[in-house]
Amino acid sequence: MKTRYDLRANTGGFQVGEKVWLYNSKRTKGKSSKLQKSWEGPYTLVTRLNDVVYRIQKNPQAKMKIVHTDRLTPYQEPHPNEGVT
Repeated sequence: MKTRYDLRANTGGFQVGEKVWLYNSKRTKGKSSKLQKSWEGPYTLVTRLNDVVYRIQKNPQAKMKIVHTDRLTPYQEPHPNEGVT
């Protein structure tokens, strides 16, 4: 198990100022989990507290969150014609 985890583990980490997605494991009661968003963002990395813990913030007025790197993934801009039918 550890070998498989290590293959996918994010060893490089993130840089301060980088944009990331945050995984939200909580679900709203009464709504189908299939229809709820799993990833929130983009958030900006404000500081790195240690190798695996970061302080993130959605916008300058928002409250900061402290999260583990396992809940973060790099943010990618959506494609311009994505969602257009």
